[in-house]
Amino acid sequence: MFSPQGPSLRELCNQAFSSVERGYDLLAPKFDHTPFRTPDSFLGATADALSDLGPFDHGLDVCCGTGAGMAVLRSVCQEGITGVDFSAGMLAQARSAHPDATWVRADARALPFTEYFDLAVSFGALGHFLPAERPALFAGVYRALRSGGLFALPIGAPPPLTSVSHWATLGFDVAMRVRNAIWRPPFVMYYRTSPLPAVRDDLTAAGFTVTAVPLTALGQRRDGSPRCRLILARKPADPTDARPADDPRCCAHG
Repeated sequence: MFSPQGPSLRELCNQAFSSVERGYDLLAPKFDHTPFRTPDSFLGATADALSDLGPFDHGLDVCCGTGAGMAVLRSVCQEGITGVDFSAGMLAQARSAHPDATWVRADARALPFTEYFDLAVSFGALGHFLPAERPALFAGVYRALRSGGLFALPIGAPPPLTSVSHWATLGFDVAMRVRNAIWRPPFVMYYRTSPLPAVRDDLTAAGFTVTAVPLTALGQRRDGSPRCRLILARKPADPTDARPADDPRCCAHG
């Protein structure tokens, strides 16, 4: 699972018994050599799907980590691209890899942007938010988007009950719940707390119009259903909004 350049078992243990922010600060220099980084296949499939919906002007990667999602934004956005994360260590790696992008350190549950971006994406971050925290996350993304803006995030289908992946993710989530019950600070990372129906409902409650399209390039399950869908959450267009595309209604550039 890990390349020789990845973290050692001791380093992973140090991360696991830290807070989420501190844990990712520690992991940041070796994060891209772990299986936690979003695979290029997911990024490419997302970029291909968004290419039919764009082009877009300004793009935002929510919980950007080391910046893997910048390749998606760069392929479909004509103007500036921005990444936001609350780990200074992850942002340092992202800034080094993508010096032409804008980087903002902030808590995704309180995004400091207002009606600036045409497209927002997020990859593999929902497990870091408890279900009760998703409304604040989605409300912030909604606020950050311009009228008619789009929020896109891929969500994989749950693994079959008889698969190794099912029992591995279940075991991981149980272990994390035990860890968080007996150890502080908590480390929030769960694989099974963001099913598609619940995410769809929370996005709808935030004001988005929600659809989902299959990412066919990522294959199908045995029953013929897609292995992954791309959620497309659209902020309704305001017919009175005729401001120019470069209107900088963004309260944080860093």
